[in-house]
Amino acid sequence: MSLKELWELFPIILKEHNPNYKEWYKTEERQLFNCINNEYIKRINHIGSSAIEGLLSKPTVDILLEIGDNFHIVNLIEILKTNGWILMSSKYEPDLRLVFNKGYTPFGFAERVYHLHVRYLGDWDELYFRDYLTDHPDIAVQYGNLKLKLWKEYEHNRDGYTEAKTEFIKRYTEKAKFEYAGRYIPK
Repeated sequence: MSLKELWELFPIILKEHNPNYKEWYKTEERQLFNCINNEYIKRINHIGSSAIEGLLSKPTVDILLEIGDNFHIVNLIEILKTNGWILMSSKYEPDLRLVFNKGYTPFGFAERVYHLHVRYLGDWDELYFRDYLTDHPDIAVQYGNLKLKLWKEYEHNRDGYTEAKTEFIKRYTEKAKFEYAGRYIPK
């Protein structure tokens, strides 16, 4: 499929917060612990808009899986593929960034959709942004309004949608890193 065909099949969809997202995350977190040797898992977090109660979001549960640098990436990829994950993108330099999806079918989205972001243990912006929105509901409302404003314009252009939100995300991530200085630095 071309990128255009993929974006038609998997458009940007925004929905009111689903209280089941937290349980969907917990279910998948348990499954990850069941299929990956626990010595390699350093931290797992629910990130993205579905992690923020009350925030308008894509009906997708984003998970940040942080692993130790002693885990052979080829083995991890095979384990995840065997457990239903599809590797969608990979970047190895300057930092490891693998993105896996689950819940994408030949007919569109399944009931439960996940994005799994795999990285080495680190001080990641997504954790700070999530915490800032959780602790500052007024900023979360602004973010929801921005997403709503961008939704139809970028409904079939995921890259454009992400890019249009970048300035807002960076601004509040920097505020969060100042407010929560060092919260996620590995010990």
